[in-house]
Amino acid sequence: MVDDPARWGRDTPRRPALLREATRILVVVAHPDDESFGLGALLDRLGACGTDITVLCLTRGEASTLAHAGTGDLGAIRAAELRTAAAVLGVRRVELIDHPDGRLGTVEITELAAAVHRLVDQEHPSHLLVFDEGGVTGHPDHEQATRAALLVARERGLPVLGWTVPEHVAARLNTQFGTAFHGRRPDEIDLRLSVSRVRQRRAITAHASQSYHNPVLHRRLALLRDSEHLRTLHPPANPVAT
Repeated sequence: MVDDPARWGRDTPRRPALLREATRILVVVAHPDDESFGLGALLDRLGACGTDITVLCLTRGEASTLAHAGTGDLGAIRAAELRTAAAVLGVRRVELIDHPDGRLGTVEITELAAAVHRLVDQEHPSHLLVFDEGGVTGHPDHEQATRAALLVARERGLPVLGWTVPEHVAARLNTQFGTAFHGRRPDEIDLRLSVSRVRQRRAITAHASQSYHNPVLHRRLALLRDSEHLRTLHPPANPVAT
């Protein structure tokens, strides 16, 4: 499915069929900045359509190697950056859990799922939004966060949307930077969504400890241009006709 209008602005949003029932979204991510670097343009588009958005972040991002030396308590800094960026993107609520950054795989999946269950009970989301299976970037924390969300989705009967990148974008990034992005073929992608990057770039800037020198991020945005891509990782109980 392609959503590709000639123009799109925040005052004239469109809600494609895949997102028509996505009135309340619970975003489950591993690190502060995932909501902006990966999902920022999607969250902006969803918010413009009137979707209520909550972000659950499972770590404080204290193990990042991108931050400048001597910046103080990195976990506290990144938590504050997350809240600032989320406000830029129109996120109503941010919940941050202090699991070990870089070692989510050592945390029992049921413990991670318990945090997701708690937010589901409190927020009653229509959908979960996560990184695609494989974590998109190849980061094990991203993969584990998605596993936890999918476990809850199966138990609660919730649809899950996965942010992904096309295989040609992943290949270009991996060749240029030696990264481990996992892309998808066109037939594996359920929606190509036209987006604006204006608020996403403002949210990225809010993550000053991570975005000052991040060539992989900026190259990915350049390659994607004004499009983002979604997969259905777990279907709704009553699928919407397209």
